[in-house]
Amino acid sequence: MHIPDGILSPTILAAGAVVSVAVLAKSVRESKNNLEQTAVPIMGVMAAFIFAAQMVNFPLLGAAASGHLMGGALAAYLFGFWPTTLIMTTVVTIQAVVFQDGGISVLGINILNMAILAPLSASLVYKMFQKSKLPVSVMVFIAGWVSVVVTSVFAALQLGASHVVSYQLALKTLILWHAIIGIGEGLITVAVVPFARRSSFFLRRGEEHSS
Repeated sequence: MHIPDGILSPTILAAGAVVSVAVLAKSVRESKNNLEQTAVPIMGVMAAFIFAAQMVNFPLLGAAASGHLMGGALAAYLFGFWPTTLIMTTVVTIQAVVFQDGGISVLGINILNMAILAPLSASLVYKMFQKSKLPVSVMVFIAGWVSVVVTSVFAALQLGASHVVSYQLALKTLILWHAIIGIGEGLITVAVVPFARRSSFFLRRGEEHSS
């Protein structure tokens, strides 16, 4: 999902950076005003967990390709959208700076895709099913899958707009693979959420989603 340096057009890079900076500025204000102080160290733990979990790849189609946890849906369920953008931005930035996963010039786009659009799409799923009787496991699975597929759509559009490949090829390829990767995302999210909900802070978050 990380887009590397040197392939997107300057216009797309600039637009992604502007949108990301604006959203993150809003995230800082919202988190500062509304988030419990006790949640801050837990956010750090979550960022570390997602960072470590992204290092573990699962094979697809007989190991012809692989996928890994993105984590936006998981963090959005536990913390909400605004704090999650800060958690995911930390992860994406460390990956770019330390491991050259993605790149510095394209950091704004990768933050937009994985730290903003992924948790945003997951949060919309949670809001959609907030008052339903849908089991939490089903809801977070759907949110995990949607977050990956939506992110792949936007990445494909960015590649198409930069004339890297045609829109048709980018959309067809990325959506196909990430629809499969999204299943893994959903399953991992389902597996982790019950453990996280044992914390009183996370339990309150879960009650908000299921009430």
